[in-house]
Order: sequence, then structure tokens, then C-alpha cells
Amino acid sequence: MKSPIFYVLLRPDMKIVLDDKIPYIRPAIEEMGVEARYLRGADICAADVKDADALIVRTRTRCDRQLLEGSRVQFIATATIGFDHIDTAYLQEAGISWTNCPGCNAASVGQYLRSTLLLLARDHGLDLQAATLGIVGCGHVGSEVLSAARELGMRILVCDPLATPREDVEWVTQDVIEREADVITFHVPLTHDGPCPTWHLADQAFFGRLRRRPFVVNTSRGPVVDDDALLQALNEGLVRQAVIDTWEHEPHISLPLLDKVYIGTPHIAGYSADGKVNADNMALEALCRHFHLPRPHRIVPPALPADFIYTGDPLQLYNPLDDSRRLKACPDHFEELRGNYPLRREKA
Repeated sequence: MKSPIFYVLLRPDMKIVLDDKIPYIRPAIEEMGVEARYLRGADICAADVKDADALIVRTRTRCDRQLLEGSRVQFIATATIGFDHIDTAYLQEAGISWTNCPGCNAASVGQYLRSTLLLLARDHGLDLQAATLGIVGCGHVGSEVLSAARELGMRILVCDPLATPREDVEWVTQDVIEREADVITFHVPLTHDGPCPTWHLADQAFFGRLRRRPFVVNTSRGPVVDDDALLQALNEGLVRQAVIDTWEHEPHISLPLLDKVYIGTPHIAGYSADGKVNADNMALEALCRHFHLPRPHRIVPPALPADFIYTGDPLQLYNPLDDSRRLKACPDHFEELRGNYPLRREKA
């Protein structure tokens, strides 16, 4: 394998622009010997990428004609599962290759949901052994949530009209979940058209059809849930409580809704160090494949503090109420809380 030094002599002019809040990736980029600029994701503009060969971004960078036209960008990696910030039609027209990181943080979101369910049992009297969980969307993330709920002894209903039904779970239509679920959790991409659009999937009509005053959880994309309709449903008692990690109009979130929900977090359900490292490695592998580069060392997540002693309680590893308290105390710091996230591991 060619060494990074040999590669630098071959391509000293290669330039990559990266979101400066992608953790753990800088040593690997330095090892590649390319020129790198780290910028705030929401601030990356056409002038920044004009002479760049590649971008590694997150959801705050809108990758479209306005950003990319006239640039020399050949490749974009988003270190996220979602890619609704990528104008895929324009990238195809412009001949720009792109990739996302499907499944990178699925286990992290599974951890968030497991902890949330335990907290609902502790603080809101949810009998997990007798409760029914409705999962809307059962891809990488929904499958992790299914496994976590199964370990907790819950009955599970799954609705995903775009996936192949699984024999090991009750595969139902959404109306069954609306009638029978005690907890409803969304794990779908954000789409505005196609056979099953998800924009405002949980709207006023959805909340009006609920029969069991369920808990509602959204960790997918903010506009999957109509925030105003959810707030009204909470005020009218149609929903027992809500847990919201993704919001409409981020980072300018609904303060009345934040005040009302049991748990409100700043879009960090998938932010374990393990999930972030998975995304880093997937993005770098795709980058190296595209440009035929030698792969830098594989990134590993940092260890927990040496004095951490795990007692077996999952909430000791991660309690989303901690993130909720921080956001409720300083809602105008949404982006700072998201971008400077404390160390969180999925396992001790």
C-alpha cells in the first residue's frame, strides 16, 4: 500500500472542506496529507468550496446549485443517515458523486429510545411488559429500536409500507398503530412526495385518530411531526406526553412545545461517540474509494473516564433527561449544545 507521504507527492493540491463539528476526524484527514478547511456547517458558502475537490458535511450544509455551481467539487460525503439537505437531482446533473452513512448511528438512536422507555416507565408509570410500542419506519434505526423494545418485553407493532414485512414482528398498517399503541416512535426519512410522503406524517388528523393517549417520540426528522399540531394534541390530552429530539425549523425551535414535552433534546439522539466514529469511517472510506486514495487509520471512539464504574443500569451510560435539562435551560443555545456534545458511549 502506498504511504500517505507518497500520496502527498502525487496530489499536493487536493482540498477538502469539512464541517468543523464532525468529531474525531481531523487526525485521519491530517494523515492523508491533503489541504483541509474546517468551517461551521451552516456558514459554508460557494466561495469556500469553489476550489475544493470534496466536501464532508452534516445536515446544516445545503448542498445544491447555489453552493456548488462553478466549483470543482467532485464528491460529497454527509456524515449522517439523512440526506434531505442534499439536492440529489442537481448533483446528478452536475456529475458530482455523493454518499451518506446509512445505519451509522442506528445503535445510538436505539440507546436513546431504550433509555426513553425506561424513563417513561420510571416517571410516567408506563408498564413496559403490558405496553404496545408502535414503530413507524423500520430501516436501520427502527430495527435497533425494535430490538431494544423486545428486550424490555414490550409488544411491538411495525408500520413500514416501503419495507419487506418481517415474520418475527406484527407488521401492520398505520391505522392499527393509531388505535393500539401506547408509545409511537417515528424512524422515517423526510420526503415530500413519492408513494409515502412523510412531511407532517403526524399532523392534526393523525393526532385526532389516536385512541390510547400514547406517548409520541420523534427522533427522525423534525417536519415528520407537525409541531403546532403536537402542541395542540398535548394541550387537549390526545397525547399523554412527548419526547422530541428533532424539530421543525431547527435551530429556531418552538419554545412552547419545548416547555411542554417531557424530554426535548437538540437533535442528538444519534450522537454517541460510537455512532459518530462509524460515520467518520464510512465517509472516509467512500472518499478514498472515489479518489483512489490509501485509507488512513481506522478511527476508534475515545474511552470513558478511568473512574467510570458501570453498575449495569443503562441510564448510567445515557440519560436523555440530562440533554433535555440543558436545552430547556438554554434553548437559544441549540446549535452550541449540538455541536459541542459531551462524550457518550453505547457500552462501558
